[in-house]
Amino acid sequence: MDYDYAFGNDYYNYYGDYGIKSTVYDILAPEQSQNIQPGMEYVMNPLPIFDNPEYKGSGKLKDKVAIITGGDSGLGRACSIAFVKEGAKVVIVYYDEYKDANDTKEYIESLGGECLLIMGDITNHNFCREIVNKTLEKFGKIDVLVNNAGVQYQADKLEEISDKQFDWTMKVNVYGMFYLTKEVLPYLRSGASIINLSSVTTFYGDPQLIDYVSTKGAIVGFTRALARNLALKNIRVNAIAPGFFWTPLQPACWEADKIPSLGADAAMARGANPYELAPTFVYLASSDSSYVTGQVLHVNGGEVMG
Repeated sequence: MDYDYAFGNDYYNYYGDYGIKSTVYDILAPEQSQNIQPGMEYVMNPLPIFDNPEYKGSGKLKDKVAIITGGDSGLGRACSIAFVKEGAKVVIVYYDEYKDANDTKEYIESLGGECLLIMGDITNHNFCREIVNKTLEKFGKIDVLVNNAGVQYQADKLEEISDKQFDWTMKVNVYGMFYLTKEVLPYLRSGASIINLSSVTTFYGDPQLIDYVSTKGAIVGFTRALARNLALKNIRVNAIAPGFFWTPLQPACWEADKIPSLGADAAMARGANPYELAPTFVYLASSDSSYVTGQVLHVNGGEVMG
């Protein structure tokens, strides 16, 4: 028996290991690209949806102080908004996305929240120390660290990845996380939470993101080892491995014609908007996950299971 499934304007049969797989999928965005990393949200079409108006906070993070790298846009922006709705004060660390950062701050203040913006390069250890000092100066403590900032570059072959690109990807995605976590740790107390961002790509091995996948795998190892190291101090360390979310990282990485099909491999046959990940950040940051550490939570629409 033949089965035809729509894939854009094409039709073909696909027989996976577990039977027929539908390739009908929802398109979040048309073809587009950006020639800058980590990308700018305000020029995306359509704009990502970072806040769910139906999400009502219940004080789960009341009076907590959270540092969120890359909190100006994408998943970081959705995280920042949800934290504020739950009563947290947020410190948003960003690279050079001035407009996105200030738009996020303005939105947070419209909700009655408090936000401190800090611009700089997390691959610089001294800057990571500065982040901590400014946070303590402004808010007096640190309760949550979200290591979200990252870059990714498309390359069809390993030989196409320059030493410079590999070095930069490692420094942003791994070194920055290491430096900032090291600087934050002395100020974390019992009940604190560290949340690191891995990726679904690590769990299936995206062939066009070899250097990126390597860094996201390193983040999984870092998360598990640090979780054991800090468990008796009641400081929890977990990671999230998102699937395809419509964030600036996507048009900044992929060739324009790949954008419409991103997310098509998920069982739910779609990508997602950033607000759909926000409750996962809240869960890991709050006492709801008081017995959860060293875990990687997969939010990917069924792209990878198990």
